[in-house]
Amino acid sequence: MGLGVVSGDAGTVGVRMELSRIFIREMSDMQVIELTEVGGERSFPIVIGLPEAFAIERRLKGIRAARPQTHDLLSSVIDALGGRLVRIEIHTLDSGTFHARIVACRADGEEVDIDSRPSDAIAVGVAEGVPIYVSESVLAEAAKDPQGFSPSPPDFEDQE
Repeated sequence: MGLGVVSGDAGTVGVRMELSRIFIREMSDMQVIELTEVGGERSFPIVIGLPEAFAIERRLKGIRAARPQTHDLLSSVIDALGGRLVRIEIHTLDSGTFHARIVACRADGEEVDIDSRPSDAIAVGVAEGVPIYVSESVLAEAAKDPQGFSPSPPDFEDQE
């Protein structure tokens, strides 16, 4: 096992969510993605870095960089090793920090959990439509303190 990799079933899958919005402000260190429950009404924001926001946006739009970026590289490595991405799980919210894992399936069919920041996991998975799941405990905690944001932050409205 390498760093951040755990084999086996590390936890429950959770509630299916989708990336509903991405807010990018180049003049700010604070970028925001919003996840919304599929078939439901719950949503919450996650503050991410500018490079991850650009990677998510680029991969969502299918824009290929001249040379592979880090998220492209990870996807290519998983593919080249005969694996495939199965799902993204956001499983913990601790002191305002979200924790996630990328669940991949190896060529032999075994699932492998890869520790990740949610922004990196989403940047890797978004281009391939990998489903995102969030644990009920994270949804409950995020509802208490949505990182100081309303679902539609006023200063980001024109950035969709």
